[in-house]
Amino acid sequence: MQGPGTRGARQAGFTYIAVVLSVAITSAVLSAGAVVWHIEARRERERELLWVGDQYRRAIILHLLAGAAAGPRLPRSLDDLLLDRRAGVTRRYLRKPYADPITRGAEWGLLKLPDGGIIGVYSLSAEAPIKRANFRSPYESFSAATRYSDWKFVLDPRMLKAAQAVGPRATSAPKIPAVR
Repeated sequence: MQGPGTRGARQAGFTYIAVVLSVAITSAVLSAGAVVWHIEARRERERELLWVGDQYRRAIILHLLAGAAAGPRLPRSLDDLLLDRRAGVTRRYLRKPYADPITRGAEWGLLKLPDGGIIGVYSLSAEAPIKRANFRSPYESFSAATRYSDWKFVLDPRMLKAAQAVGPRATSAPKIPAVR
């Protein structure tokens, strides 16, 4: 014959095991969800890096072409893209200085010519990108990148040569394709 406390102790043991098991399952599900969320957040930052980098590239092109009447000149700093008074009229090629979406810092790597003119920007992150294929023009070379810092948002050198060849005679800027 069993004592009156034996049945309650056995049920308490099963309840304890059920609680421990449910905590373990909940932890595993939450952990998997966190991994998926982290990857999706990185993908979103990559998309933002592509957009922001392209905005800087386009702004550099517009700065170069806007100064063609006085002779083409590349920006010397990113601040030149925010406020350009060369033509006697204030022009802005960027609405604001964009932070690097990957490092979340304000600093960008700058690609410069020997004379100090900026021809492009890149992220300072050494992380490996998730996106490895299906880049649109002019960023097809990003497929071979091993780090975000290999994603160079650069003015096409042919455009620089064309602007220098046209020089002060330029009257209109060509269309710059957007990257999405």
